Amino acid sequence: MVYRNATLIDGDVARPGMAVITEGPSIEAVVAERSVTEAMTGNARSVDLGGHYLLAGLIDAHQHLATPPNRRMAEALMRRNLYSGITAVRIMADDLRTIAELAREALTGEIAGPDLHFAALVAGPSFFDDPRTRAISAGWDPGATPWAQAIDESTDLPLAIARARGTGAGALKIYANLPPALVRRLTEEAHRQGMQVWAHGMVFPTPPAAVIAAGPDVVSHTCYLAYQLSDPRPASYQQRFPVNYAAFEAGDNPEMTALFREMRRRNIILDATLRVYREAERRAAASGGRPYHCTLDLAARLTGQARREGVTIVAGTDGRTTRDDPFPALFEEIELLVSRAGFSPGEALRSATEHGAAAIGASATMGRIAPGQLANFLVLRDNPLVDVRNLRSIAFTVKRGRRFERADFRPIGADEIANDD
Repeated sequence: MVYRNATLIDGDVARPGMAVITEGPSIEAVVAERSVTEAMTGNARSVDLGGHYLLAGLIDAHQHLATPPNRRMAEALMRRNLYSGITAVRIMADDLRTIAELAREALTGEIAGPDLHFAALVAGPSFFDDPRTRAISAGWDPGATPWAQAIDESTDLPLAIARARGTGAGALKIYANLPPALVRRLTEEAHRQGMQVWAHGMVFPTPPAAVIAAGPDVVSHTCYLAYQLSDPRPASYQQRFPVNYAAFEAGDNPEMTALFREMRRRNIILDATLRVYREAERRAAASGGRPYHCTLDLAARLTGQARREGVTIVAGTDGRTTRDDPFPALFEEIELLVSRAGFSPGEALRSATEHGAAAIGASATMGRIAPGQLANFLVLRDNPLVDVRNLRSIAFTVKRGRRFERADFRPIGADEIANDD
C-alpha cells in the first residue's frame, strides 16, 4: 500500500506532502511525495490522503480488561480502542488466562483489537484480601496464581518470576505491601530473567525514593510519588490517606525535583494517569464522599514538573469512558496532559505513541512512522497539533498493515456492557 500526500505528524512538527509505503504488516519507506517512483511502488495500491493527517498508532499505557474477566466487555472495549486509533495497550495486571487469549486473537486478527502487552502481579500477602484479587483468581486461592502472587521473605524469587514469565507476561507489576528490600530483589530478578518491571510510585510501605532506587522501568500514578513528602506515610495499600498538600503550596518542591531528576537519570518512565484523579473527584462530588488521596490539580502540577525535569511521561488511563461514548478514555488523558499539565499537543501525542512504545519495551517496532516499524497508524481529517481533540476526526486506523474504517465502527451495545457503573 502507498498512502500518499499525507501530512505526517512527528512530535510538534507537521510534514506535508509525505508518502508512507507499507509491505504486509510493516512500513517499508517514508518519503516525500515528490520522491515516490514506480520502482518503489510497483503494483501497490494507492490511497490519496490529501488534506489528511497521519500519525503513529496510539498506545494506552494503563488499562485493565479482565478484572473481573468478562469477555464480551473486553472485546467491545478493544474494538472501540482499535477503531479510535489505539493499536497497542499496556495491561496492568488482570486474569491473564483471559488476557493471553485475547492477545493471541488480536495478534492473529481473529478479533478487532489492539495488541496487548501485559504484566503479572506481585504483592505482599496482606494485599490479597482485596476483592479484585479474588475476581482474577477464580479456581485458585488469591495470591497462589502464577499471574498474581503473594510474596514474602520466604518466597523463592527466581521460581516466582519464572512462574510469572510462564503466563506470557512481558513484565512484572510490583503492586503493594512489600518492603524496600523485596522491591529491589524482585526488580533485579525480573530484569535478570528478561522481564520489564512496572511498579506503583509507592509500593506501601516502600516510599517513592526507594521504589525509584530499585530501578523499575515504569512507575504509575503521579500522586503516589507525592507521598515522598508525607510523614507519616501509609503503611499499606489499604491504609492510603491524602498526601501532605501543604508541602506543595509554595510551588515546585525541591525534594520532588530531586526525585524526578533521579527518574530521568535512570530512564524511568512515569505513567501519570491524570484522568484517574479527575474521575475520583467527580465521584466524590456526586456522592458527597471524602476526597481522593490526591487532587487532579496536584497530579497535573507534579506531572508538569516531571516533564520540565526531563522525565519521560506516557498517557495511561486506568479507566474507561461510558458505553455510549464513541471514543475511549485515552483521548481524555491526552487532553488533560495539554489542558492541565502544560504539555504541547505534540508532546501529549508523543506520550501516547513513541513514549508508550518505550513503556512496553517495543520501541524497535512501534511508536513512530519509520521504515522497519509496524504499519500501525491513524489518519485524521483535522490537525491534532492545532487541537488534540481533533483525534475525534479519525478517518481510519491501520494496524499491522490492515485497515479499519471508522465508518465501520459498531458502537458498544447494552448486550456487551450492561452496566456502566
